[in-house]
Parts: sequence; C-alpha cells; structure tokens
Amino acid sequence: MNTFSVAEIEDQAGVMTFLDPGQWLSVGIIVFIVVVAFYLWMHNVPTYIGTTDLSGKTVIITGSNAGIGYTTALDLARRNARVIMACRNLSKSEGARNEIVRLTGNENVVVRELDLARLKSVREFAERVNKEEARLDILINNAGVTGLPNKMSEDGLEVNFATNHFGPFLLTNLLLDLLKKSAPSRIVNVSSTVQRFGKIDFDNLRAEKSFSPHRIYFNSKLANVLFARELARRLADTGVTACSLHPGSVRTNLLDNMPFYVRFPMALFRVFLRSPEEGAQTTLYCALADEVSDLSGKYFAECELAETQVNALANDEAVCRKLWEISCRYTGLEDKL
Repeated sequence: MNTFSVAEIEDQAGVMTFLDPGQWLSVGIIVFIVVVAFYLWMHNVPTYIGTTDLSGKTVIITGSNAGIGYTTALDLARRNARVIMACRNLSKSEGARNEIVRLTGNENVVVRELDLARLKSVREFAERVNKEEARLDILINNAGVTGLPNKMSEDGLEVNFATNHFGPFLLTNLLLDLLKKSAPSRIVNVSSTVQRFGKIDFDNLRAEKSFSPHRIYFNSKLANVLFARELARRLADTGVTACSLHPGSVRTNLLDNMPFYVRFPMALFRVFLRSPEEGAQTTLYCALADEVSDLSGKYFAECELAETQVNALANDEAVCRKLWEISCRYTGLEDKL
C-alpha cells in the first residue's frame, strides 16, 4: 500500500487546483498584453487622406442611413458632392440626412426611396435618377443584409440574395448610360472577406434546392466581386471604373437579423470591431483614389489592392459571364452590353 507524506499531498493538491498569486498575476499580464495587441491589430486601419473636392459631382450610396454607408455619405458631403442617399427606410433616412447637412453645411444631400429586394422599387428609383439628374459620377453599392428568413420576394427571388446582388445588379445596369455620360466615373461594390468562402451554384441562386443564411451571404458577397469583374470587362474603354472591396470587420447592424447564438458572441466581441468611420476608408479609397481608375475590376482591402485574397472564381471569365446572363434573366433586364 502506497503512503504519502502530508507535504507530498499538499504539493500535488497545489498543482491540481490553483496557481499561487504570483503565477496568477503573470497569467493576467500575459492575457492583458494579448488582448491589447489584438485590439490594436484590429484597429490598425489605413486612412484615406486624399483631398479630392467633389463640387459639381453626384454620388449615389445605397443603404446610407447608418453604418459604413452613413459615414461614407458624410465624408462625400464634406467634399461638396451632391449626395443621393438611396434607402428603404425613409423616416430613418431623413434623420440621417439632416444630421449630415448639420455637420457639413452641405444642403445638396437628398433621400430617395430604394428597396433593393423589390425590382419595381429599383426600376422606379433608377427612372427618377435618370430623369432628374444631369450626371452620376460615383455609384456605391453599399447596402447589404444577412440572416433574413427563407422568403421569396414578389419577383420570385430569395430576399437575401436579391438585396445583396440582384437588386444592385439591376440598379447599376439601369444607371449605366448616366455613368458613361459622366465619365470618368466609378462603380464601387462593397463586398466582404467572406467572399473567399463563397461559391456560385447556378441552380440554387433563388434557394431552389436549399437555404442557409450564412451560405447565401457568402455567395452573394462573392457575386459582388464577380459582378465588378464582368462590369470591368464590358465597360473597357468607356471611362467607367468598377471595383469591389472588403471594408474590414465593422460594428454595424448587419447581424441584427441573425439568431441569438450568433449575435451574443459577436456582441461580446464588439469592442474589437472597427468603427463605421474606420470601415469606410477602403470604400472612400475605391471611390476617390486616382490610381484605382487603372485597376478596374480589381478587389481591394485596407486601402490597397488585395487580389491575393480574392476567390479563385473571380478569375473564371465563364463563371462571371454566366452569372451576368442569369442575373439579366432573373431581373428581366435586356442585356445591352
């Protein structure tokens, strides 16, 4: 029978239970350093410092009543642009518009109703812009959703994918003549790093076979990239530049529709996420930086070219072309390009 001394038992218990105060202090210091380093890394954001003046220029920003879109609208209004805030919620958008005017002194900021999930709304918005606006210099397809329930729109489209891709696809095409007339002009698609995990299942773009909120989001963000790629090819030599981007991990209301088990951990992680001001920097870079005009079709992140981060499907011209053709069919668009 094995016997142990009191000292041996105490030593083993100490190892098996708690660290001594000095060891706990060391662990706390290490954890603190790691957390601070991670926070600083997450917020190490390049800032677009260009001084472009947009007097006489017109900009459309979808989903600009909050988050990255609002911050982008605020910055461009400060640069003296005519800013058209294209939003679904008019009452909320009017408040955002008034705040932008107050902060910038630029009265040339207007709100127009646009529901990207409804093709009728997209057509009505584009018709009004083409009728009332003499030019369009920058179109920023910023609006996006995720986590909406499995539901078909009035057009027979899955609402998440419709808002993130089919609506912006139709909108952009309906405004192309005005963009070409105003050249040099820009089309900026706000995508996400999750495009790297996306795929394009041409038999399931309307959730015909299966529905997964996160998978649809990944796929629609990839569609944003493929759309910019194909736009660049079709708009070559027109003076219209198209590009896509990842804004970073940003504190927005994008996850409001997700289940609690997704929102709760993200709420805990929220302090590490970028502010909307930080998240808008690559959008501003793509919309304004001179060098981007020579990089049509490319993908950007951190205010620089990020082609190494793009999904391999972005380099498959056949896939880009087929997505364009199917998008034309699903949106009822006559392909003129």
